[in-house]
Amino acid sequence: MILKILHAADLHLDSPFEAPPGGKAAIRRAEQRRMLGALAELAAAEDVDLVLLSGDLLDSNSSYFETGEELVACLRRMGVPVFIAPGNHDPYTSTSPYARLHMPENVHVFSENAVGSVLLPELNTRVYGAAFIGKNSPALLTDFHVIEEPGVWKLLCLHGEFGNPLSPYDPITEEQLAESGLHYAALGHIHKASGLRKAGDTWYAWPGCPEGRGFDECGEKTVNILSLDDAGGCELQTASIASRRYEVLSVDVAGTDPLLAVITLLPDDTVRDIYRIVLTGETESAPDLKKLYANLSEMFFELQLRDETRLRRSVWECAGEDSLRGIFLKKLRQRYDGAANDEERKLIEQAARWGLAALNNAEEVVQHEDP
Repeated sequence: MILKILHAADLHLDSPFEAPPGGKAAIRRAEQRRMLGALAELAAAEDVDLVLLSGDLLDSNSSYFETGEELVACLRRMGVPVFIAPGNHDPYTSTSPYARLHMPENVHVFSENAVGSVLLPELNTRVYGAAFIGKNSPALLTDFHVIEEPGVWKLLCLHGEFGNPLSPYDPITEEQLAESGLHYAALGHIHKASGLRKAGDTWYAWPGCPEGRGFDECGEKTVNILSLDDAGGCELQTASIASRRYEVLSVDVAGTDPLLAVITLLPDDTVRDIYRIVLTGETESAPDLKKLYANLSEMFFELQLRDETRLRRSVWECAGEDSLRGIFLKKLRQRYDGAANDEERKLIEQAARWGLAALNNAEEVVQHEDP
């Protein structure tokens, strides 16, 4: 017998998206809601037996009305048992969306800050889980062990931080999982996917966030599809439901035209993605970021440019001037000469370059808004 599971977590619906300009933040929130529809379509396409959603589906308990409507509709469309374990961003309270929304009959939301369970006789499966009821949670798997039920799959749906016993976010250890008697633990909270892991006889994973929300969440993001077999095996597949990706591209522009250098390194299709391009290398003069932005911006949903190039001439050449520029550089040069290491000297030199750019009314970094 095979038990097939769709496991997702950390959607963070209705994230504020403070960085994108103008109406792009609203576009991003609408795209996040569409991830719910993509999850429902994936559940049907993969013919899964149940869905485990391990917390932080919402970025906060102050979600938009449209998000709640979409959440309920998509959960209903899944048509199979769905379990939700509220996390630290969307804890279960009497006023939370999970309590206010009229959830479909196929959905069970864990509401207690203690591990409980639901038996699914038609699937020979028992699903364990618990909820955050505030921003923090004590360890919920301390001395936990499943009920002895031969022939029954034992699953866990839980939000918590793995590998940090001092975490305020339901710390989870490998030892707890190994001693639990579970077949699979569907975890959430950590935004970088773990891949399939095993502790004792217990398989476990966290899928990470299904779509990045900033440059600390770059690259392709996915959800997990698990296949458990009655011989104790487990297979993991991943699937993407993301609309966009965040990427950081470092480009050495020494001795070449910056625009040509960037275009040479860009992948073929970037128009839906959000890029930060960092210019590096030693140059005769600072790159013209406004001109570069004007030539590149339409190739992305959103573009940031950062100039981390170094001028070939000494940044300190004006330090002797009887001017504001000279006084500024003289003070920084004193700190530069007294720096403890190369890293500190590099930071001071960069500060000098940024300060000179400001004094010269030049731009060092293109901001989110159009120049």
